Order: sequence, then C-alpha cells, then structure tokens
Amino acid sequence: MFKNADAGTKAAQTREAIRAAALRSFREEGFDATTMRRIAAESGVSLGNAYYYFPTKNHLVQELYLEVQEAHRAAAAAALADTDDLISRIRIVLRTGLAQLTPFHAFASGFLTAMVAPDSPLNPMSPESAPARRVVVGLFRDALEGARQALPADVRPRMPHALWLVYLLVCLYWSYDRSPGQRNTERLVDHALRLCAAVLPFLRVPVVRAPLRALLELAGEVGA
Repeated sequence: MFKNADAGTKAAQTREAIRAAALRSFREEGFDATTMRRIAAESGVSLGNAYYYFPTKNHLVQELYLEVQEAHRAAAAAALADTDDLISRIRIVLRTGLAQLTPFHAFASGFLTAMVAPDSPLNPMSPESAPARRVVVGLFRDALEGARQALPADVRPRMPHALWLVYLLVCLYWSYDRSPGQRNTERLVDHALRLCAAVLPFLRVPVVRAPLRALLELAGEVGA
C-alpha cells in the first residue's frame, strides 16, 4: 500500500514524520480539521511529498486505526493475565478498547461520517481495515481461550468474530453517548454482560445451542 523504505533511511524518516504529524493532528484536531496540506506543513515536507507516501488522508487514518488497536492489545493483554473468568475477560477487552478511543470522543462524528459509506476504505469491514480488525478479533479469541469456562466446540470458533461485531455496536453507541465519562455506555456493557453470564450455563443445552450456532454463522457472513 505504501512506499517501502528501510528503517533509518531518509525516506523512512520522512514517512515517519508525516505519519507522526497526521496522528498528532487526528488526536488534537479530529478528522475534519486534519488535511493533507496541514500534515505536510507540520511534518516539514512538500504537499507532493506527503501524497507520495500516503495517497489520501484515509491511508493515514488506517495508520491511526492500527496504532489504537495495538495499544488496545497491550492494555488488554496485561489485564487478561489477572483473571480466567470468561465474562470478566470479555469485559476487559471491551473496556480497554473503549479506553483507547476516549481521546477521540469529541471528534467521533467526523470519523463516523468517513466510515459509514460501504465502499469507504475506513469502513471497519473493508479489506483496508483488516489489520486493525484482526487485532480485536484476536483479543476476543485470547479472552475465550484463556477462560476456565469452555464454550461448546461448535460455538467457540465463531464467537470471536461475533464479539467483534458486538464491539462495533458498542463503539457506535459510545460515539453518541454524551453522558459524563460515557457512563451510559459502561452501564450498557455491564447489563449486557450480566445477561451473558445468566445465559452461559444454558449454552450446552441443544435447544439453545442450535439457534445460537445459526446466529453466529450469520454474524460470520455479515463480517466476511
């Protein structure tokens, strides 16, 4: 996608300067106020040079996506080591993900507008978003595999992707949440997980597992 450059070369340093300026602007000014011209000026390169390394602003947003999700992975991994309870581990992945998004809450509408178009490369389900998507799906997989409560074998492989879709819905709700500290989103997550905890013992009952498996298969098709 981007021009190759060995670390330490002038090209690599230029690319990193552009990237750093863009990520700083996204964090401080949001999506709408960040332009390629502004990024070029703040990184000390020409506009043409900025476009050489990153053809559009959306390509730089993908860099932001991945940086945020890598931070999410680091924060979640540290907390997951402290518990083997399934519901607690899912809560950790959800909450640490939202925590990494907190600096962007004031600018959420701009990012959402850029993401909603089905053909947008910023769409969470787009091929361009695959690296960031894999990080979150992998976190949910780790959360399930490290839990003492084992899910049925026909449910477990499909659950990480379904939980990623749940995470997207939670993030969407969070982006519109104007309660202090987005407490309404925290309450939503807590209520949903209490419901999951109540349902968990019934997952081995065939009459429950069959429709759940069908629902998970549908979720897999949605994100495919």
